[in-house]
Amino acid sequence: MSGRSTVSRALPRTGPVVLAALVLVTALTAGCSTPEPRVAPTAEEAGGNLRGEPAPSAASPYWVDPDSDAARQVRAWEKEGREGDAKILRRISDRPVADWPAWDDPAPGIRAAVRAAARTKKTVLLVAYNIPHRDCGLYSAGGAKDADAYRSWIGAFADAIGDAPATVVLEPDALPHIADGCTPPGHHAERYQLLSEAVDTLKARPNTRVYLDAGNPDWIDEPSTMAQPLRRAGIDRADGFSLNVSNFQSNENVKAYAARLSDAVGGSHFVIDTSRNGKGPLSGGREEAWCNPPGRGLGTPPTTDTGDDRLDAYLWIKRPGDSDGTCRGGPPAGDWWPEYALGLAERAAS
Repeated sequence: MSGRSTVSRALPRTGPVVLAALVLVTALTAGCSTPEPRVAPTAEEAGGNLRGEPAPSAASPYWVDPDSDAARQVRAWEKEGREGDAKILRRISDRPVADWPAWDDPAPGIRAAVRAAARTKKTVLLVAYNIPHRDCGLYSAGGAKDADAYRSWIGAFADAIGDAPATVVLEPDALPHIADGCTPPGHHAERYQLLSEAVDTLKARPNTRVYLDAGNPDWIDEPSTMAQPLRRAGIDRADGFSLNVSNFQSNENVKAYAARLSDAVGGSHFVIDTSRNGKGPLSGGREEAWCNPPGRGLGTPPTTDTGDDRLDAYLWIKRPGDSDGTCRGGPPAGDWWPEYALGLAERAAS
């Protein structure tokens, strides 16, 4: 994803057109950074960490991957004698973050995560990010080659979940890129159809919750602008919408925006990505403020205890520590960046 949203290149570990100049500028202030799916651990590996301890996931209903990039970095730093840094980084490694299944075949990674989560009676948190013509050809360009390929991919995604408890964030940026004009009009009808079908495919699994992505307040200023796209994509059959994926907008601003958008679509519930919003957005309107901005911090840890009837959960959808792209000296989008992760953890909101 590129621009205001910047999703991460994320996991399980197997493997994520430009319009006129004006539209390109708009897009560069709006999207995600591609997740590079990783290979998930085996069920045996995921039952606990290398010390034989259970995965530290008691604080939320979501599964914590004991072999995440952050967890492996903690172990590496401990071996190097960086015990202090390793302890700080546990603020990431000990909490649940979303898996972004592979674009070629999502099933193996999802099945491994589901098996591992079952051992701790937890819910897997997944992101489906493979829509055709993804990200307007920008940082996270790609996606399924055509509509039929996407249908096959999302079908495999849903089948791999099976009857397990799962929460799926569906296609970050796909609808905001329609609303802001970045996605060419010729692709709109197909995208709406594919998203609507994906909602039904995923909701056919008995214990899967689905949230259609709706961008963030700094991207689509007026919440009502997102109402019609959400309705056309099947919000009435989904469990709600997601906001702030891979972005830095404060909880206060996002919740106010979410309430208005919820009212516009019949009281729909929502989830908020708080993975990196503990210090809010970068101030001063700087160029590419969404891309590896300095001085940011982890936000509210993942929880379903939100104190708001319509806010189902605070989630870490973007994987904190994954780069947004090569801006500001970062590695390619989605690659693990340990020092940036450490900075986020040092400045954690809680």
